Amino acid sequence: MLNVYYGKTDEAIYNTAMYFDNVFQVTWLDDPYVRRMIKNVDKSEVIGDYLIRSRALGMISPKQLSGGVKTLILTYFKPETLFNASTCGDNCARWFLDMSRKNDRTINLRHIMDFGNGIFDIHVLNTDQVVHSMDELVLIAGDLI
Repeated sequence: MLNVYYGKTDEAIYNTAMYFDNVFQVTWLDDPYVRRMIKNVDKSEVIGDYLIRSRALGMISPKQLSGGVKTLILTYFKPETLFNASTCGDNCARWFLDMSRKNDRTINLRHIMDFGNGIFDIHVLNTDQVVHSMDELVLIAGDLI
């Protein structure tokens, strides 16, 4: 299940891009799931250990990936750490939901991320409520941020 803590919390890593740049492990790019996230969110393809082909930027290093992809990768490989996912666009929402179907994940949001029109399970930690739609989520999250 995806657990979300809304609003500021001292426990969250706020600057996920800088954190990623300092803990990145090249083996992370070998993971097929990570490659799919990079392709979907950044429209980029992993070519080698430190080389990614970006449609917008040309050849880049992993440090030049978007803040959203960096946060997704961190959440995937470090599920025990709370990351601020407000650096992510709505195009990351489906990935948070997907990875949390396999194993629980927890993120911090300081805005209302659009998780789409489908049915989902999100545990709002602030209120200990589980919601299943954006209509339900907005009613609760709107009061928390």
